[in-house]
Amino acid sequence: WGSAGAAPLARLSTQASRLVELPYSSSSSDDDSSLAGDTDLPAAEQDPAVWCPVTPKPGMFSQCVRYLAFLWNLLFLLLGLLALAVGVWGLLAKGSLGGERLAPLGSDPMLLFVLAGLGASTVSLAGCLGALRSSPCLLRFFVGAVLAFVGLEVLGGLLLLAARRRLRDALRDALLLCLLRYQEEPDLRFLVDEVQRSLRCCGLGSYRDWETNPYFNCSAPGAQACSVPASCCLDPWQNGTVANAQCAFGALRLGDAAAGTVVHLGGCVAQLSAWLRGQAGGIVAGAAVLVLVEAAGVLMALKVLGDIAPVGVQD
Repeated sequence: WGSAGAAPLARLSTQASRLVELPYSSSSSDDDSSLAGDTDLPAAEQDPAVWCPVTPKPGMFSQCVRYLAFLWNLLFLLLGLLALAVGVWGLLAKGSLGGERLAPLGSDPMLLFVLAGLGASTVSLAGCLGALRSSPCLLRFFVGAVLAFVGLEVLGGLLLLAARRRLRDALRDALLLCLLRYQEEPDLRFLVDEVQRSLRCCGLGSYRDWETNPYFNCSAPGAQACSVPASCCLDPWQNGTVANAQCAFGALRLGDAAAGTVVHLGGCVAQLSAWLRGQAGGIVAGAAVLVLVEAAGVLMALKVLGDIAPVGVQD
């Protein structure tokens, strides 16, 4: 029995030694397959930073540009709100917003302040919030609006240059409208008086143009019949200190020689045209400064917009 039992034990030990020497092919193959699977994954799943865009931290210069853009737009926002407040105050003071005054509202000069202030404040507010909150949408709106304004300004300048011969006729029509509505619109009256005092003129072509005004016409029933505004007077002051509102009463009844001792005889169209020609350099310089200011705002907005644009981080 001893020899017979020893043989099976020897076979068992031999098989056990063979099992120990066998390589773990299954585990290594699993590892290889897992590694191969990892290499087969898309690059976005291997590196989360590739598909998760991040915004780089802006540098000191970018921060300075951002705050400068905010302050820049804040200044123009305040100016726009000021112009809007002046326009609304003027309309309320004259009662132009009342139900019975809605018809002449479109020709009211104070409406220009309202529209300009509303447009400037809206665009500047978008620039302020866009720079403060790093909003690409608001910054793009700001850039587009400013570029649209610049385009309209350039187009208007080119049209003025092309139609400069018609500009005098348009100026005459505007002054004629002011002359006819002199007593009805306080702001038009203020504008006409300032022009006549500054340029030392009266009427459009001559002082007799005031006969077309229904209040100054000689057939008018009031005390101002056959008169011209006090701003036409050579000396509109009484005793050098008090404004004399009646200095031009009855000037239209006088002859040219006698009227020349009381009021200015020349019209304002020629004087205003000469003044505009003399101020052409200043007008061009002012327009250039305005375009440069708008260009500076656009460049700062584009810089801030470029800094907040997300970029992917790659190894």
